Amino acid sequence: MAARGLWTGAEVVVTLGVVLLLLVVHQLWWTNRQARADAEHRVQALEREWSEPQGLKDGGSGGRGGGRAGSGRAADSGAPGGRSSAGHTAPPSAAPRWDQAYAVIRIPRLGLTAPVAQGISKRGVLDKGYVGHYPRTAQPGRPGNFALAGHRNTHGEPFRYINRLRRGDRIDIETRDAVYTYTVDRTLGQTSARDSGVIAAVPRSNVKPYAGYGTPGSYVTLTTCTPEFTSRYRLVVWGRLTDVRAR
Repeated sequence: MAARGLWTGAEVVVTLGVVLLLLVVHQLWWTNRQARADAEHRVQALEREWSEPQGLKDGGSGGRGGGRAGSGRAADSGAPGGRSSAGHTAPPSAAPRWDQAYAVIRIPRLGLTAPVAQGISKRGVLDKGYVGHYPRTAQPGRPGNFALAGHRNTHGEPFRYINRLRRGDRIDIETRDAVYTYTVDRTLGQTSARDSGVIAAVPRSNVKPYAGYGTPGSYVTLTTCTPEFTSRYRLVVWGRLTDVRAR
């Protein structure tokens, strides 16, 4: 009887071990594979959409899809046609719908290409392998802070290696209208997950006030979890708008 109990116990332990291993494989391999494939397809779809003449796609109506203002949840943070801090004119852009992928981020140093979607919900944006745009922060090229979030581990992990970015590295944000180039110039290795100052219009940490900026401009902020495989703190990378190229 004792031997039978030991054998049953061993079977339970092995079964639990196999289940745990499968869960780890699912989180670390399958979610990455699936999210990266979905994100790649979305980037390709955006590029195809942008290659179509605007009048053809919209039937001459002056805008469709992302041009709907009815959502009321993500307004442009700058005046249409406003000039960027880099001295370039930023073309007007319509407010994207919630969870809509409407831009592409490219970071050459990291070999990263990923869609950018409105909002930072896990199910609708981040778990798809997308980079999420913080609501109520500036849109690409606008005065203020274009603030983004992305997973560091699992679900495509687009921001896995943003800790490797250095001063002078390029971050390109491509939309239907233009390509906005930001240049990395500051980082914050660790701060509180509640440090809202890092995504303010003039980004400056509330926890570490020496980190950030003191004057208005056109900024980009990348945020992700740190240390890896935890969500206790946030890692932050900042850059300034340095170039705008019309598409």
